[in-house]
Amino acid sequence: MSVRSRGIENGIIDIRFGIFGTDNVAGIPMRSLPFTIEHAPEGTRTFALTLLDYDSVPVAGFCWIHWLAANFDRTEMPENASAEDSSDFVQGVNSWGAPLLGPNALHREAASAYGGMVPPNGPHRYQLTVYALSEKLPLKDGFLMNELLDAMSGRVLAAATLSGLYPAPEE
Repeated sequence: MSVRSRGIENGIIDIRFGIFGTDNVAGIPMRSLPFTIEHAPEGTRTFALTLLDYDSVPVAGFCWIHWLAANFDRTEMPENASAEDSSDFVQGVNSWGAPLLGPNALHREAASAYGGMVPPNGPHRYQLTVYALSEKLPLKDGFLMNELLDAMSGRVLAAATLSGLYPAPEE
């Protein structure tokens, strides 16, 4: 299985999917990456995804979750599907809703969508991983990352990861 994106070219994420884009709400980028899944294994019934920033660990103290989604069966996710075309899948809570952000945290409903890239200390590498699953997961909008991982246990047929670098805002 493989995953590719028109939003990532030569390992660089197009700026419209992060802080330099025009689709920001309260300073949080909201335009989700498009991607295509190829060569899913036989028996795939549905897919799930994670979009994670491990480069955030030294700054935030944890891996930043930018997007969680599950229970989609399409192999092509269009640009901005999180906001405009999410009727056939569920979305989990991103790190913009983390309690550690205190009063700056989004409420759970608002954080249950794509929350784009705003690297605070230089360029960060982001990893989009798509999982081919043997069955639909028992999740509802607003699920947490640990709930996704628990639900996927024993159901993952294959996984594919695509990485891209996003530049940091200049100070």
